This record gives sequence, C-alpha cells and structure tokens, in this order.
Amino acid sequence: MTATSIRPARSSDLRELALLRAALWPESSAEEHASELAPILAGKFPGILPLATFVAQSGDGPLLGFLEASLRSHADGCDVAHPVGYIEGWYVVESARRQGIGAALVRAAEDWARSQGCIEMASDAALHNHASQRAHEALGFVIAARAVLYRKSL
Repeated sequence: MTATSIRPARSSDLRELALLRAALWPESSAEEHASELAPILAGKFPGILPLATFVAQSGDGPLLGFLEASLRSHADGCDVAHPVGYIEGWYVVESARRQGIGAALVRAAEDWARSQGCIEMASDAALHNHASQRAHEALGFVIAARAVLYRKSL
C-alpha cells in the first residue's frame, strides 16, 4: 500500500484539482474552476490576503483530496486581535474517506496558518452537511455560531 502524501498544489494539478473542486462545488463546472485555479496555482492570489491549497496524493496516483485555506481578518467566535486561518474548501474523494486524509489536510492548513501568525483556525459547514460537521468536530473544531444566510436580488 502506497502512503498518501500531503503537499502544496502545483500548476500540474490544475485539471485534477478542478474536477475535485467541481465535486465539492458543483454549481460551477470543472472548466470554470480551472479558470479560477490557474492564476492561484501560479501564485497570483485573487484577493489581498494569502491563500494556500494543499492536495493529498497516493504515490504518483490521482489526487485523493484537497483543502483550500485563506487568511481572514476575522471569523465568528475568534479573537479579533489576530488574523484567522480559514478553511474555504475541504474535500476527499468518497473512496478515500475515513482514512485520515482529511485530518492530514487540515493539519497542513493549520501549520500554514501558524506560519502566517494565526492562533486560530475557522471553517464552516452547511446546516444539512452532517458528515462535514462530524468531521470538523472530530478534529477539535467547536461550533461558534449557527446562521441562516439570506440574499435578495436587486
């Protein structure tokens, strides 16, 4: 059995990473995700705060998952005196779940956030995504708040 490695994403991961993102966020196509990812993987971040993308890969096989983390100036329930590491997206292919890959991706993001001066990590999960909520709680995350978000077209 080949060990799974966690590493920063690189430009050569573009196609596979776009497919993984489309599995997590299906409201956008893999092509749309690839367009968004290309500059990020080239080191050109879309905002003013840093962004880090980590991938899980077994040997030289396909990618098994990814985690995108960013810095935020604040997050619900976190100390406002420090930037916060934030998990923007976290996905492991179904066949590789419950093997510690998700936890390893989170540890990589936490290490990155510490290197950016963070003392806390935050994340979110949809109210209906009980599996994600259980995964967060198993890794030591505690519920900071629950919310229903609204929008209105003008």
